[in-house]
Amino acid sequence: MKPSRPELSREFVAAHKRRRMMDAMSELSAEQGYEATKIADIVRRAGVARKTLYDNFDGKEALFLATFDALLVEVKETLEAGCRSADDLWAKRVENGLEALLEFLAQRPALARLGMVEVLSATPAASARYNAAIQEFVELLRRSTPENPSLPGTIEEALVGGVAWILHQQIRAGKTAQAVELLPELSEFVLSPYHGVAELGAQPRGESDSTVADSNT
Repeated sequence: MKPSRPELSREFVAAHKRRRMMDAMSELSAEQGYEATKIADIVRRAGVARKTLYDNFDGKEALFLATFDALLVEVKETLEAGCRSADDLWAKRVENGLEALLEFLAQRPALARLGMVEVLSATPAASARYNAAIQEFVELLRRSTPENPSLPGTIEEALVGGVAWILHQQIRAGKTAQAVELLPELSEFVLSPYHGVAELGAQPRGESDSTVADSNT
């Protein structure tokens, strides 16, 4: 008598189906673009019923946005883990975070294309979601680097926007797997504006703020 297989919970099965639909959206968007991807394509690729899709999402756009949001969570966690792997030097933490991001994109080409290329033209809501995400990374860079009064106030916007554009071009050209090769030039691009007024061991603004807060308690 064969041993019985453990019964999976309804929650596990539902989450697994939801993940399959999101994976299908990223794969199909990478292969044929958001506009050309149809609901029928998604349910066929995910191996679910059309009703299952509409039980979880309002439609194709909602599924796309959910996939982008899940990607953003993964990217943030990847960046944070990369930064934690560095020593106390702010520049090394920024570089490690950037390296972790590039490795993530190289390993997840379909998601990379969805999050860096397709999102810009999919729908107005998707584009707005992307712009909000870029602003989050602008604030992260601002907190992670020393203040440089000689730099324009929009330097972080320029740096994050520049990195995003370079990655957009790399992914659009089908060279996602080679993204890690960009690390030396992207690191120099991001870090060089801060070298004029701060040593590599200088305290980033985020830490300065927390130090002040601690001293006032």
